[in-house]
Amino acid sequence: MSQVADPTFSQEILGKGVAVIPSEGRIVAPASGEVVVMFETKHAVSIKADNGAELIVHIGLDTVNLKGEYFEAHVKQGDRVKAGDLLVTVDLEKVKDAGYDVTTPVIICNTPDFPNMVCHTGMEVKAQDPVIEL
Repeated sequence: MSQVADPTFSQEILGKGVAVIPSEGRIVAPASGEVVVMFETKHAVSIKADNGAELIVHIGLDTVNLKGEYFEAHVKQGDRVKAGDLLVTVDLEKVKDAGYDVTTPVIICNTPDFPNMVCHTGMEVKAQDPVIEL
């Protein structure tokens, strides 16, 4: 997270986590739980995981400014998701062409509840590869 070009994430203001650079525009649930917030702009989704983790998947940096353009939500607030379920599709090339960084932070907002949290970084990952252990 320290390498993310946005102080909200790099300074871990929202919590600790990892940043993923997606290779395709399919953003899937990193854990099973309930969708707490699907942002109107579809650039971020908050999930209360079954293990109590409160997590946010934030697709790109400053992408809230796109006001939902190039994003399609596949879940809504209150939906139950399983790890690997499709949350959002995004046209990554159009987001990049519009001048935005597609780095996607995955943050555990209630980090203090998980003192043994381990973040795996510096590797290529596929959907559902473990990047955070709680």
